Amino acid sequence: MNIVVQKAVHPQLADYIHSVITGLLPFIQKGLVERVVVIFHDKDHVPLEKFVFKLAVNQSYGSELEESSLEFALRAFLIKLTVAGPLTKPLPSDSSWEITAYFRSLPADGAKDKEEDEARLWIPTDTKAWMQPPQITPIKSMRCDPLKMQLYLEQPGPSAEAEDPAS
Repeated sequence: MNIVVQKAVHPQLADYIHSVITGLLPFIQKGLVERVVVIFHDKDHVPLEKFVFKLAVNQSYGSELEESSLEFALRAFLIKLTVAGPLTKPLPSDSSWEITAYFRSLPADGAKDKEEDEARLWIPTDTKAWMQPPQITPIKSMRCDPLKMQLYLEQPGPSAEAEDPAS
C-alpha cells in the first residue's frame, strides 16, 4: 500500500500475529467479528489500555469492489495509526498484551465442520474489566464499502486512576 509500517522481527511474535489475523479473516469476511482489540495488561492482568478496531463488513455488497478507493482509505487509516503514540501512557516493564476478538455470534451448530473447528480454536479471555467506564479517545474512522472501521483507544477513566495507588 506504499506506506511504512512497523513489523515484528522476532519469529515467534511474527508467527503469533500472523496466525491471529489469518484465523480471524474468515470470521471478519462473514461479518461475525464486531471488534478486534489489542489489550495491554499490568502484571495482575488488569487492562492498562486497549486499542479497539471496530469492524463492519457489508455482506450484501456486490462484487464490484473499487480496490483503489479501499486501498486509499486503508492507507489513510494506517497513517493515522502510526501517529497515535502520543495518546498512550508509558507501560510498566512487566506488562503484557494480547489480541482479543469480540464476536457478534459464532457459527451456528449447522455450520460446516471446518467453521466449527475454527471457532473452537478461540478461547474466552480472562481479562479483568474496569470498574468505571473507560476514557475513549477516537483515533480514526473510515467507510469504504464493503468495510467500515473505527479505531479508538480505551484507557481507565479518571476516577479509576484516582482509586489505583500504583498509577
